[in-house]
Amino acid sequence: MAGTNGKQKTARDMILSMGVIVLVAGFVYLFIPHDDTPQDTKVVDYRVELLTARRAAPYPVAAPEGLTDGWKATSVRYRGEDFDTWHLGFHDPEGEYVAVEQSTQRRPVFLDEATQGARETGQTEKIAGRTWTRYEGGRYDALVLEGAKGSTTVVTGTASFAQLSKMAEALRTE
Repeated sequence: MAGTNGKQKTARDMILSMGVIVLVAGFVYLFIPHDDTPQDTKVVDYRVELLTARRAAPYPVAAPEGLTDGWKATSVRYRGEDFDTWHLGFHDPEGEYVAVEQSTQRRPVFLDEATQGARETGQTEKIAGRTWTRYEGGRYDALVLEGAKGSTTVVTGTASFAQLSKMAEALRTE
């Protein structure tokens, strides 16, 4: 019977320990300040990176002109060693993500990466005199520029096709 008493003490000690842990966690949650307000979007100035990419890339690097103030640039990078990859990310006025992606990487591989696995729908549309093909995916939708030689240009993100089209329409290479 001596073993039974020891097991009861062990179970009781475990329950008491759990109670202390729950009390401490509750105290930490209640009395340590935490901020639940949404964080402001960090805006980046991409002009220097754009000029650098336009000098270095073997293709015309695209960036938007004339977007409203509601569009906020949030990320930018050019990687010459990585298939001359250009990335310019934005939050649109509705708070959704839109990115311009360009690269000399093999088109199927680059499209799969840039669109996060979106698939071609077979639908095309004319935007600012250029033909773009629609891609739809679980996470991102995309517009892919047709007819460009030597590189692939993609406008992709969580935004609606209307917002992706606005970005595609605003793209300039000079």
